[in-house]
This record gives sequence, structure tokens and C-alpha cells, in this order.
Amino acid sequence: MKVNQVLYLILLLFLIFILLSTSSASASSEQKVLVLEISDSITPVTDDIVEDALSVVVEEDFSVLLITLNTPGGGLDETLKIIELIEQSEVPVIGYVYPEGAKSWSAGTLILISTDVAAMAPHTIIGSAQPVEMSAGGIEPVEDSKVVNALVAVAREKARMHSRNETIAERFITENLNLNAESALDAGVIEFVSQTIEDLLIQVDGEVVKEKELRTEGAQIEYYVPSMRLAFMNLISNPVISSILLMLGIYGVVLGISNPGVGAEIFGIIAITLGLIGTGFDVNTAAIFLVLVGIGLLALELQAPGFGIFGISGIICIIVGSILLVPLSYPHFYTPAEFQKTVITAIVAPTLVIGIILVFVIYKVIEIRHKKPVIGEMIGDVAKTIDQIAPEKPGFVRYKGEYWKARADELIEKEEKVEIIGKDGAMLVVKRV
Repeated sequence: MKVNQVLYLILLLFLIFILLSTSSASASSEQKVLVLEISDSITPVTDDIVEDALSVVVEEDFSVLLITLNTPGGGLDETLKIIELIEQSEVPVIGYVYPEGAKSWSAGTLILISTDVAAMAPHTIIGSAQPVEMSAGGIEPVEDSKVVNALVAVAREKARMHSRNETIAERFITENLNLNAESALDAGVIEFVSQTIEDLLIQVDGEVVKEKELRTEGAQIEYYVPSMRLAFMNLISNPVISSILLMLGIYGVVLGISNPGVGAEIFGIIAITLGLIGTGFDVNTAAIFLVLVGIGLLALELQAPGFGIFGISGIICIIVGSILLVPLSYPHFYTPAEFQKTVITAIVAPTLVIGIILVFVIYKVIEIRHKKPVIGEMIGDVAKTIDQIAPEKPGFVRYKGEYWKARADELIEKEEKVEIIGKDGAMLVVKRV
């Protein structure tokens, strides 16, 4: 009986071991998908984020990188770097315009058609890939055939690599074509239309990408979280944020020069440094010249008794210079014209308000500095006695509706006019008029 019990116990332990091994093998074979969200402009930091996400995919054994796109576009150099990273990745990369209502314009469209699997959520838009640039006449399309043909070649080649519609890829650039999800699917630009990430992973399950069969149905979904350094760099590289930092820095330096000792100049230098880092140090020489001229004009205004033409001209120079400091034109900013106008408005409005406030503050500071001391203004003015005043008997006088204690070296009766000739502490010194 005891032998049978031992055998039963050994058999039970063996079964438990098999179950645990099966469970462990199942857990280890469970597919994982890393989701990277690109939900703003493509900046000099975005390609670093994509590169870091791809390294996480390899290090932590993810089977797929899914990039969600909701972007107006961004820098062309950064976009080409992202496309190169996608092509070099041994792990399949899915591009997904998401969530519903999102847009992936210009540079975002190039990224989408360069991914291994392209998908869109319902009611999303891609296209508007015609390059535009800032000029004296405003924001205008780039007509240089060399530039346009180069972009068309990239778009067509990426579409051809993934068996997508090359003609439509070209029309995105030459005609500013826009397509919604259903139209893009019908035109052969994307492969799937899905409402959610989970639904998309079910649809792509079984697809062979980069000689690997995707097993994504029911896969574990994790979201990429950039390091604090990358997150901070991504924040300050936003064109609006970097421009505002530059403006705050410039005005901080101006305020510090006009009113030393308050620390504004230190704040200004830090803000300018962060703004320049955000722009990738791609600084326009003309912009620097305009900003310096603007600072000089404001400095001249500080020497004037009031707010005049130098101050207004200085603000204009600084605002125009700040816009030029941030590279908004193609190829640094590969986005639709309407979005560029929105960005310029977002930059000009706060900088204009900041400029006006700063000049008002400077004006008040100068006004206070040039204001005569109160006692200096009182000397020679006339007051009227309320009490009798004698050499050893101070009394009160009324001056501009205020009561002041006063003394005199002579006897002065009530209700007599007196002249203020000095001040002894809080007491006025007067004499009979």
C-alpha cells in the first residue's frame, strides 16, 4: 500500500511538472506587439524615438512594431531617416493612421507607404504631400522640378517596394491628393481598414512580412514610453514650443539689460539655449541679424522718455526674426500650407503679446527711474496750516488734500499759506509765504 502511494505521488508530481512546462512554453511563445505613437510634428527627435523603439523591440523580443500616425508632417531629413530605419529593421513594422479622425499628411504619408503593412482607421486622411515654402509672397508651393521629381521618386519607389499604387503615391505630391481610409484601400495604397489596434492585429494575423508569419491575434500589446531625455527633447523640438522659448529668452535678455539684478538675463540665456536645441541649431543668419537689430532698437527706446518708433520697430524685428529662427519651410518642415499658417499664427500671437507686455514693463521701469523723488517735487510748493506752528511747537499743514506734520523757525498762525522748504524725516519744514 505504501509503495502504491509513493508511485501515485511520483506520478502526480510528474503531471504537475508537465503542466508547468507547457504553461511556461506557452507564455514564452506568446507574441508581443510594441505600439509607438507619433501624434505631433515629426521633429529632429522623432527619428531618435523611432530608433530607440526599434532597439526595445529587439532587446525585449517583440514580434511587431506598430507605429500609429496622427501627424501634420515634419522635417524631410527626419522622415527619410525614419523610412531607412523601417527598411533596415528585421522586425515587421506596421503603419496605422489612428485614431478615427486622425490625419497623416506630407511626411506622415511617406512614412505610411514605406511601412511593411499600411492601415488606416475609419474617417482618417492621408495626402497633402506637395512641398511648400515661405517666401516674400507668403507660403507657396515648391515648383522646382528637381525637388518635386526627387520626392516623387522616393514615393513611387517606396510604394513599389510594398506592391502599392505608385501612381497614387505620385499624385499625393504632384496634385496634393487626399484620400480617406476607404478610398486609400480601394486605390491599393494601404492593405487594411481597422477601427482599433486589436482589430488590426486580428486582420494582419497570418500575413507574411519580411519572411516572417505574423501571429498577432490576441498578442500582448505594450506601449512605448520614451526616456525622460527623449520626451523632453521631443517637447522642446516642437516648432511652436522652440519658437516661444526663443522669444521668451530674447525678451528676458532685453529685460535683464534694462533692469540688471533681477535674473531675467539668466532665464533668457537658458530659454534661448533650449530653443536653439529644439530647432536643432539650424539657425538662419538673417534671423539672428533681425533679432539683434530688434534688441538694439529696444535698447534705444530705453533711453527715450516714452514709447515711440524705436520700440515698435524693435518688436517687429524680433517677431520676424523669431519666425525665421524656427525652420518652417521645406525641406525642414514638410507639412501642408494650411498647417504652416496655423503654426506661424501660433508663434506670432504670443510673441506679439509678450513683446507689448515687455515694452510696457520697460516703459514703467524707465518712468519710475526718471520720476523725481516725491520730496523733490514738494520743495517750493505751497501748503496751508491747520494748527498754529512755532519753533518749539510743530503742527499740521494741508498739502494736496493730505495732512502733513510740519515745523517752522517762526510763529505761523492757523489758515496761513506756507512754503515747503525741506523735510526732516517724516516732518516737513515750512516758512510763511
